[in-house]
Amino acid sequence: MQLLNKSFHWLFKRRLHSLETAIHDPITTQHALLKALLEQGRHTVYGKKFDYDSIDSPRTFQSRVPICTYETLYPYILQTLQGQPKVLWPTPIKWFAKSSGTTNDRSKYIPVSTEALEDGHYKAGKDMLAIYLANNSHSLLAEGKSLAMAGSLHKNNFSADSKTQYGDVSAVIMNSLPFWAKWISTPSIDIALLEDWEEKVVKMVQWATKEKTITVLTGIPTWVYYLLHKVLKQEQAQYITDVWPMLELFIHGGISFQPYKALFDKLFQRKLHYLEVYNASEGFFAVQDQLDSNSLLLLIDHGIYYEFIPIEDLDKYDKRVLDLSEVSLNTVYALVITTNAGLWRYQIGDTIQFTSLSPYRIRIVGRTKQFINTFGEELMVDHAETAIVRACLLTGALINDYTAGPCYLSGTQQGRHEWIIEFVKQPNNLDDFTAILDQELKSVNSDYEAKRCNDLLLIKPLITSVPQGFFYTWMKQKNKLGEQNKVPRLHNDRKYLDNIHQALEGLASDL
Repeated sequence: MQLLNKSFHWLFKRRLHSLETAIHDPITTQHALLKALLEQGRHTVYGKKFDYDSIDSPRTFQSRVPICTYETLYPYILQTLQGQPKVLWPTPIKWFAKSSGTTNDRSKYIPVSTEALEDGHYKAGKDMLAIYLANNSHSLLAEGKSLAMAGSLHKNNFSADSKTQYGDVSAVIMNSLPFWAKWISTPSIDIALLEDWEEKVVKMVQWATKEKTITVLTGIPTWVYYLLHKVLKQEQAQYITDVWPMLELFIHGGISFQPYKALFDKLFQRKLHYLEVYNASEGFFAVQDQLDSNSLLLLIDHGIYYEFIPIEDLDKYDKRVLDLSEVSLNTVYALVITTNAGLWRYQIGDTIQFTSLSPYRIRIVGRTKQFINTFGEELMVDHAETAIVRACLLTGALINDYTAGPCYLSGTQQGRHEWIIEFVKQPNNLDDFTAILDQELKSVNSDYEAKRCNDLLLIKPLITSVPQGFFYTWMKQKNKLGEQNKVPRLHNDRKYLDNIHQALEGLASDL
């Protein structure tokens, strides 16, 4: 194992050179990548429609090929699902990442090519490990196992071709892992890809508690916390590091980790390293390269060409669309991607800000469809995360999950925001928690502050505390258990809030 660990350090050190080369010449790297993507896509149905053969520059690409959403691209994705070749991408598509993200009713089927796996997810995974090992020269990562929570795979029922499958992107990645990654992964693939989520958790706990050499955990914080809670209960242990003494790293993504850091810190008797990644069904975009910073290094040579729409232009007909050379610091952008799986100028739905332009580092601000702007307050997920972390810190609270939305003006009733929160540890005083949350939102969002001034349009937030385990039960009722499903943080109407209140009424009637 020591020899294997030394080999890992040597191999991943070599990855740093390629990564640094792209970082030092990012614009040239991106333009060369776009040229290569267009060359590969020119014989596809989509490429012929927009005459990729005659596109000779990024500007021509922008003027020729339209920005698309999943809905506008879906007819082409459906043809691909049905087995038609060379619709969006020239090589066969064997996998589709089924993505639902929050509790949305309609799932998305994102094509995943061999190139997207090899030049995207796996290449980025190597870079992630190279960065971590460069920052931790005494790491014993490869002397143990990596425990990952994944989804499941299913036969593609859209096509008669039994070889194509769909499932969570985590399942697609795990099913096709290179040999070196399979060697250090646990549990066995048959457990990792079980369809029944609750059965999977039970078997993962049984397997993982026998495996004492786990060094790495990976997954979405909410679901990993649920698994770790089960492990502690099974082992009757106080700390996870009592169960896995070699554990040194938690790789997380999918949602902001800040509201959960204090919760995880309490699980470990000693300091653990946390590493954030920006990895989605559509590709692997960024990785935390500085362990003392929340910014993520944008990966620019991993099969993805990036464009950016200033958030204030998002709904405009003549919206500005910028390439990497034109972006500015601290501006909120909607992310647009062109990928080596056939997503052409695809608006992914995420919003980001640049925190550095040399190298290009970003932070994820939120989702284009997750915000509250009922009263002109323009509240984004990033504002919510900052405020709730501060409120927890100052009141001793710990949270498991939350969602928020508007309470509308009605008669003499003024507008406000309602927050539904599942506390792991209740705040010392809920009124103090509410006041701090409100004040922090004012501090980070001047539009919110203006609407709250003298209770003009908004009065202080209403916080509804739900029992521990509530959000798990709610997601289960919606058949949304698993890694790819997340409780929506913010919503601009009461769709989720009213549904949750109905569930709470049902819970009360059962007691």
